[in-house]
Amino acid sequence: MNTISRRGMVLSGGALLGLAACGNGIGSQGAAKLDARVDATRDYLRSRYPGVAELMGKANGVLYIPLVTEAGFIFGGAYGQGALRINDVTVDYYSATQASWGLQVGAQQYAHALFFMTPDALADFRRAEGWEAGADVVYALPDRGGAAGVDTTTSLAPVIGFVFGQSGFIAGATVKGTKYTRIIP
Repeated sequence: MNTISRRGMVLSGGALLGLAACGNGIGSQGAAKLDARVDATRDYLRSRYPGVAELMGKANGVLYIPLVTEAGFIFGGAYGQGALRINDVTVDYYSATQASWGLQVGAQQYAHALFFMTPDALADFRRAEGWEAGADVVYALPDRGGAAGVDTTTSLAPVIGFVFGQSGFIAGATVKGTKYTRIIP
């Protein structure tokens, strides 16, 4: 008769956990759910901010992040997932992560879109292992009337960021310092 030792149980349990962590999500419904959220975000942008439709038409590609959740108490962070679309067809999925520290308290959720206005800006984004939004991103801010806040200066930028749909209690939302990484949802 065989008896299982405590060491054997621990090793078996560890091996089982290690094997379970090897799943990569291929075959899951994550991509379909994310595409549905991106569709809803795109449609919301078109209906709520008429100037964005013009940006969509001129952009070489658009990265939609339908929901970013941000929270902080001295140290903070934000995370969201989205899809890069070229000619309104999803070509890749990305995560957006951000870390911060300083005088901050609260939590908020928002959506954002990055419009890649030049082929070079889009190629640089797709080629990067982890692309960080920085000084090359110009922001178009929505006004109370629903206009997109796109002017001549903004429209000449290689990358235009648009943050919208904010709810919660943290002062401001920005994509500056956000790192985008390709994922398999």
